[in-house]
Amino acid sequence: MYINIKRATSENLNEVSELFNDYRVFYKQDDDLELAVSFIAERLKNKDSVIFYAYDENDNALGFTQLYPTFSSLSAASSWVLNDLYVTPSARRLGVGKKLMDTAKLFAIESNAKGIALETAEDNVNAQALYESLGYEKEVGFYNYFLTL
Repeated sequence: MYINIKRATSENLNEVSELFNDYRVFYKQDDDLELAVSFIAERLKNKDSVIFYAYDENDNALGFTQLYPTFSSLSAASSWVLNDLYVTPSARRLGVGKKLMDTAKLFAIESNAKGIALETAEDNVNAQALYESLGYEKEVGFYNYFLTL
């Protein structure tokens, strides 16, 4: 299968928004394409995230990843948070996720980032296997906290 990766622009809003909506549904959120379009349009307009998406030789969208910039005071360096990775069910196990992750890594290197941080659900063993095969390591000794407002 031919897999190409492209950085998303406003021209790709529909394809990426559909993938983003499917991603949210995968994580048990309501199916809401209107919300997905609004959210992705805002990210692209404000340039506050970087989105790469995969497509095949027939321009069918296969998956996407979204990265957000972050900074570390202790290391005085920038990093990227890989917040989203999604591959359509029909394209899984075909190398799409790996290709998206490789593209994210290359982008991080080109932007002189210290690294890429990500998290995934404890039961998402397929994603964990992919991340670990690419050299990502589980951090030990840290707890994640979140304040819902």
